[in-house]
Amino acid sequence: MSGTGGRPAVVDAAAWEAARVELLAREKAHTREGDALAAARRALPMVEVDGAAEVVGAGGAVPFRDLFEGRDELVVYQHMWWDGAPFQGQCEGCTMVAWHLRDASYLNARGVSFAVLTSGPWAEVAPYVEFMGYPQPWFSVRDAPAPIGGDMGRLMSFLRDGDRVFLTYTTTGRGTERINGSLALLDMTPYGRREGWEAVPEGWPEAPDVGSPVGGHGAPISWFWRTDADGAPAWGPTGRPAPQWTRPGASPVETLGRGGHCH
Repeated sequence: MSGTGGRPAVVDAAAWEAARVELLAREKAHTREGDALAAARRALPMVEVDGAAEVVGAGGAVPFRDLFEGRDELVVYQHMWWDGAPFQGQCEGCTMVAWHLRDASYLNARGVSFAVLTSGPWAEVAPYVEFMGYPQPWFSVRDAPAPIGGDMGRLMSFLRDGDRVFLTYTTTGRGTERINGSLALLDMTPYGRREGWEAVPEGWPEAPDVGSPVGGHGAPISWFWRTDADGAPAWGPTGRPAPQWTRPGASPVETLGRGGHCH
């Protein structure tokens, strides 16, 4: 029986199982290739960085090596920042990433520390972290040299050997998706993410045209990252990053409060 109304075809249990087994073989191959890529990632050469570079957090200025908290490994996310923008104007993509790793207990148990770095001045960052209720350690790297400072929107891993610190890996763009469990779950659903680049059967629901600056019109990429007070996608001046509506005191807004867009 064919699917109707943009839904998958309806079949009997035996046909469904056969199709699932066929897809499972591809999924297992994908997993094995991912394992091979992870092995290659671990074998990458590394480059020494300035472990004494000063970063600023809740306890004041500290050397970057202190972020390891005595452990040998450190993963950081570098959060973009819009100077002077209100909370709703901060980066929606970075909000998506930072919101998904609010507890690093499992990393810590494996000897890995986690922190969020941002180029924002600490005087602006501190109230934002409090508003968002973020429990993970945040630091301003505004005056730190690259790669600790510099371009944001990246996941990075570091290794410590005594007082020496080495950068071992960095990724950006869709490479940061590995931290994001919501996208992984959406990829399991029949309708997926409903983004313009996805291959979908004819008749599948399309993303609403909300004028996303990232994806353009029709089916903008990441259209669901910002919503208005009623939960409708809104990339215009009435939108906030979606999780901000859960925060105490979050109220409807009329301005994005910034002059550009995150990508």
